[in-house]
Amino acid sequence: MDNRAEKYKRFKGLHHQGRAFVMPNPWDAGTARLLTHAGFDALATTSAGYAFAAGKRDSFSSLTRDEIMINAKAIVDATDLPVSADLEDGFGRDPATCAETIALAIDIGLVGGSIEDATGDPDAPVLPIDLAADRIRAAAETAKDRGFLLTGRAENFISGCPDLADTIKRLQAYSEAGADVLYAPGLPDLDAIKTVCAEVDKPVNVVMGLSGPAYTVEQLSAAGVSRISVGGSFARAALGALRRAAEEVMTKGTFTYAKAAIPDGEMAALMDQSKKSDRS
Repeated sequence: MDNRAEKYKRFKGLHHQGRAFVMPNPWDAGTARLLTHAGFDALATTSAGYAFAAGKRDSFSSLTRDEIMINAKAIVDATDLPVSADLEDGFGRDPATCAETIALAIDIGLVGGSIEDATGDPDAPVLPIDLAADRIRAAAETAKDRGFLLTGRAENFISGCPDLADTIKRLQAYSEAGADVLYAPGLPDLDAIKTVCAEVDKPVNVVMGLSGPAYTVEQLSAAGVSRISVGGSFARAALGALRRAAEEVMTKGTFTYAKAAIPDGEMAALMDQSKKSDRS
């Protein structure tokens, strides 16, 4: 069994172990190494975290597919864990474009990825359900028998359309179209999460660390959740620490922030040890 096939087998198994697992979201190779060392079982990329690191907004118009794939490849190469990717809207409205995106994701070693139904258009924030399902179907056909776990995302609640019934209808359509995992970011409370889990027939991903209520892994497991991600919240937490350090230096002229920093030797041990050149 090759390395990618083994990662896919492990990743798929995590979704059927009877309890939720946490799949955090590194935004570059260094954070992937740190989170691998922390003991997680799988990782996922974050378009938001990567956008912040690149000095860009997290929006459809900010990041190209090439940029996302290069970043995802760096994360795949930095860890021995299974990696799933935030593939945004598939980088195109047409189902064939979504299928092409999945093929590229498989080629760089990813074992999973999500396609969302948001449009970025405030006047029509989510795609018509039939087109959205067709996009998932095209992606699923490309992923079939290639060791790739496809996540179908219904974006209603973070796109200004807080309609639980329509969200469930969409997730059911994405399941029928071939999605392996279902995901509706921004569900308002634990009751809504329980309802979604009860009304669909595939593992459910829930995101924590965004605005709104915070539930424990145990609470989410009891609600029926299979997978928990953190989106860009780890990246924002890291940037929050950076801003607090900067504000301390600028306003107080002190450097106590360094007490909470990871020691240099520890960081060196976590990073790639290979040499790229023989400098004399």
